[in-house]
Amino acid sequence: RSPRTAAAPTPRCCRRRSAASGAPRCSAPPSRASPAVLGPPTLTPPRCPPQWDLVCASRWKVPLEQTTQLLGWTLGSVTAGLACDRFGRRPTFLLALALAVPVGLGVALATDFLMVLVARLLFGAALAGAFLALYVARLELCEPPHRLGVTMVAGFFWIAGELLLPGLALLCRDWRVLQGAVTMILALLAACWCPALLLESPRWLLATRQPERARKTLQALAEDDCPQDTGSMLGSLLPAELEALSEEPPRPRYHSVCEICSSRVIWKNGVILGFAAFIGSGIRHCFTRNLVPHLPHFFSSHLALVGTEAAACLFVCLTAERFGRRAILLLCTVLTGISSLLLLALTQCKTPTDPRDAAPGRGEEREVQDLSPDVLRPLADLLELIVLTLSVVGTAASHAVTMLSIFFASEVLPTVVRGAGLGLVLGANFVGKAAAPITAIPNSRGFFLHHVVFASFAILAVLSIMLLPESQGRSLPQSLQDGESQRRPPLFRRPPREDHLPLLAPHAIPHGYSGLASSTKRMLRSPDPPREM
Repeated sequence: RSPRTAAAPTPRCCRRRSAASGAPRCSAPPSRASPAVLGPPTLTPPRCPPQWDLVCASRWKVPLEQTTQLLGWTLGSVTAGLACDRFGRRPTFLLALALAVPVGLGVALATDFLMVLVARLLFGAALAGAFLALYVARLELCEPPHRLGVTMVAGFFWIAGELLLPGLALLCRDWRVLQGAVTMILALLAACWCPALLLESPRWLLATRQPERARKTLQALAEDDCPQDTGSMLGSLLPAELEALSEEPPRPRYHSVCEICSSRVIWKNGVILGFAAFIGSGIRHCFTRNLVPHLPHFFSSHLALVGTEAAACLFVCLTAERFGRRAILLLCTVLTGISSLLLLALTQCKTPTDPRDAAPGRGEEREVQDLSPDVLRPLADLLELIVLTLSVVGTAASHAVTMLSIFFASEVLPTVVRGAGLGLVLGANFVGKAAAPITAIPNSRGFFLHHVVFASFAILAVLSIMLLPESQGRSLPQSLQDGESQRRPPLFRRPPREDHLPLLAPHAIPHGYSGLASSTKRMLRSPDPPREM
């Protein structure tokens, strides 16, 4: 919830609502401004925290605060992605979580609206960094058959948190107490859980030529998995590649986001998936706006939106592993575009229930007057039902497009630049989400243009998704060369699966880390040149 005015008397023109339930509305313009609201702030008791007005003339502050927080998530995603590729997944996650605690306390103890904006910006950036680092580290520890399932289970935990948040807000009854409770949960998480359980990604360590750190991480994983058979397991897994990489200890090699721009296939995949994530989050407001008349209360609308998100997550979990990432992303994008175009047409030709409400022109007035209200009312109800159905389907499909685009990008981007590339895709997602608070600004007249533009973008995204490769059942690309070697298969013909791949691939499998240094050395020592297939 957002801060509300408590010290000043409420003007009669205003119906006070929290920022979470929507922008407040004024029933009539005030005849005389209240000096307690528009004048200098009045003295409050020492025990009462400073509060300010968010209604009537100041209601523009609500979408401004929401947009600022989304801007923080965008900047945090990009910055944390760069840090993940340079310093590692684990340090980035712990640093972001440690920064979120004091910044969250700063939000709860803010003394004016400007301080709230700055603290919300930094708090969103810290949370985005923790989310991105944990997302990448979790993905890189999973085998190909389990990547989607583990990611969707984490998505269900996110949805469960969204469901519990209104109940926690009711218990706290004040936005400062709610912010403090969330911050204390983050502090407990950072102090007790994360340092012991979250290890650095061995896949990233090997891809950046850090075999000694990878050896220690793999040894810790093996000891936690099978403490009794640690010696035999390390004897069979570690020496094969780590000894080859350690013959001539190389310096760690890091890659920057500029190398993505100089590539061809990696850049194309990142741009398409970032564009799809932007469309999925930006077009959602076009659907949720039609649900507002049917869900006037905040809790009912919140539960409905979270329910559509859960349905989309379940749909992706059940279908993307069976039919492929690209096919399901294409299907969800088509559903989103068709629903948006139909809503754009239906909302412009609503049937009036009273013949006198019809606009005259070209003989339409006589045709409408010939119809009785008993005929017009069922037509209007049917049209309203169709609009409601398309809105629900479009909302669920847009959720599926967003989450599948982010997951798809994490699979096709190479390990050496996965953090930076995924940070850009997540940043595009949050930029699209900013469309909702921007169109909620008072006296905003651009909703129709916003709907037309995003519907056109959805059709364009359908055509561009056909250019993506298929990552289902495939190993994660490690180097830039692996990312550039990905090819687009036919739509209904998937590449062979590579299930249950070991973390350290044997010499016969050409999917190792950093190009499998030992295999490369043997090939260079061979007198016969490689044959062309």
